[in-house]
Amino acid sequence: MKSYDLIVVGGGHAGIEGAVAAAKMGCSVAVITMDKNGFGRMSCNPAIGGSAKGHLVHEIDALGGVMGLIADRTGIQFRTLNKSKGPAVWAGRSQNDRELYSAEASRVVQTTPNIEIIEDSVTEAFEENKKIKGVKTAKGVEYGCKALIVCSGTFLNGLMYTGLNAFKGGRYGEPPAVGLTESLVKMGFEAGRLKTGTPPRLKKDSINWDILQEQPGDNPPQPFSLRTPPDEFPYQPQLSCYITYTDTEVHKILEKGFERSPLFTGIIKGRGPRYCPSIEDKIYRFSDKDRHQLFLEPEGLDSDLIYINGFSTSLPEEIQLEALRKIKGLEEVEMVRPGYAVEYDFFPPYQVDLTLETKLIEGLYFAGQINGTSGYEEAAAQGLVAGINAALKIQGRPEFVLKRSEAYIGVLIDDLVDKSTDEPYRMFTSRAEHRLVLRQDNADRRLLKYGYQFGLIPDELYNDLQQREILITKSKDFLLNTKVHPNEINPLLENIGSSPLNNSEQIAKVLKRPEVKIDELLSRLSLNHGENKLLKELMNDPKALLQVEIEIKYEGYIQRQFELIEKMEKMEDLLIPSNFNYNNLKAISAEGREKLSRVRPRSIGQASRISGVSPSDISVLLVYLKG
Repeated sequence: MKSYDLIVVGGGHAGIEGAVAAAKMGCSVAVITMDKNGFGRMSCNPAIGGSAKGHLVHEIDALGGVMGLIADRTGIQFRTLNKSKGPAVWAGRSQNDRELYSAEASRVVQTTPNIEIIEDSVTEAFEENKKIKGVKTAKGVEYGCKALIVCSGTFLNGLMYTGLNAFKGGRYGEPPAVGLTESLVKMGFEAGRLKTGTPPRLKKDSINWDILQEQPGDNPPQPFSLRTPPDEFPYQPQLSCYITYTDTEVHKILEKGFERSPLFTGIIKGRGPRYCPSIEDKIYRFSDKDRHQLFLEPEGLDSDLIYINGFSTSLPEEIQLEALRKIKGLEEVEMVRPGYAVEYDFFPPYQVDLTLETKLIEGLYFAGQINGTSGYEEAAAQGLVAGINAALKIQGRPEFVLKRSEAYIGVLIDDLVDKSTDEPYRMFTSRAEHRLVLRQDNADRRLLKYGYQFGLIPDELYNDLQQREILITKSKDFLLNTKVHPNEINPLLENIGSSPLNNSEQIAKVLKRPEVKIDELLSRLSLNHGENKLLKELMNDPKALLQVEIEIKYEGYIQRQFELIEKMEKMEDLLIPSNFNYNNLKAISAEGREKLSRVRPRSIGQASRISGVSPSDISVLLVYLKG
């Protein structure tokens, strides 16, 4: 039996990150996937990032992951969302060429040393004395391993639905993965069912583009990855997306198909994503709305397919087409492929620890949709954390756990473990209580040190960050401790409609005005040679310039955020023994006892975030631990 340090099951976004990270950390890795050329296939929208998801991509990149690099090389439109709002919610998004993305992802995996790709399907995992030992495949071959990451996506016993027609499969044209769920259940794991869906694909030449609202990308576009050379970006020609809307006539047509909807007839048992519902679910739940926004997005530079974002559906095929042809711009549209829903197995994530190692079987990790999440970015983040931790465990090194105050990835995993989920979990900025300090623009300042520590970030990138930190500190000190004369700055203030100064004022205080931009302000200053040299260096480093501007403008808010983090850290430092017997706590609620026993939190802070554990339960637990 051939053995590896690590086996990764699945070649999706989670599997890519887990395999590449562990291999770069020196582990021998086998990736078992049904199609060796199908890495990173975008089952649904050919896009990366978006609100909160863009934060995850930047964090993955800062830790040394590859999603941002792949997105940059294959992006055909880049936009920063929420630019009219504060920097905490700015979020990068790229529209990607579907085929190019998969080809680039496959190239990255295939050219990473220490990775062997096995084209097969895993039907069984086996353990010995609660430690993972290996897997068996559909071809009857057994492989041994020290650690196993299961990144099965929507393939575990996958069923696809269009109307009342059901087909076995985890993605259009691809078979399901069978046997692995049953194998894991035999080990003692609890499994459940979830549902997701995808819209129809439309023929590009059958759409009347002239009457639709154009949505161009940013000019200039901004890359995701710190490792993408600015002078080479963007790599691909940039395209526009377009906007249209449903109306009441479209809704009435869709309602005709409700009696043949697998969603409404109860054929589909698994719960779908609340925050990304199908079009029929939107019409049913939001009956007061007379229209819903739709985005027409290209699937690639050379593709004739258009993705209709916002029209996910599993209604009968003829209903889909009839409704589409009542939408502005789609009057003569040709539907190349109907939308469909997918129902698949998942494992409620209370069964994993914060490292994503399962609590039941040592060396077994779950990452991605198997943990109940929805989205490429959430999957990739989990795959990276699982891959890093699997490698660390194999090498006998300390585990890696990100705090909620350090990263959106920390929020994601903490939410999954503490709250579990019975519906597909999607990341939102509102889930992060410390979002003002967890911005996408400072992901490198928060997380690059970890990527460098694990050998996933090159020396020059880390050294650049250290030099930038010095520049940021010096520049902030100068702006906070230097005053500007009214004669220097009033012409600018009057020009932008800001009240003029009567007396000399601290430069930082002027910068705090919302209408004042740092580059315009600094260009007005008359300084001595040494100060000019510092500010010239700052003006020539856009990343440092942005950090200085944000940290000065939002200084008070950021300071309060850090004070809150410090208070909460005290709760995280109050550790609970791993073998603690919660049944001894007779004074806490039965639900609290059950939830604490199930999740087995590491600290009082984690215990306080578990659904069903009340503040009084925490008080009792504190008294018991201190006693």
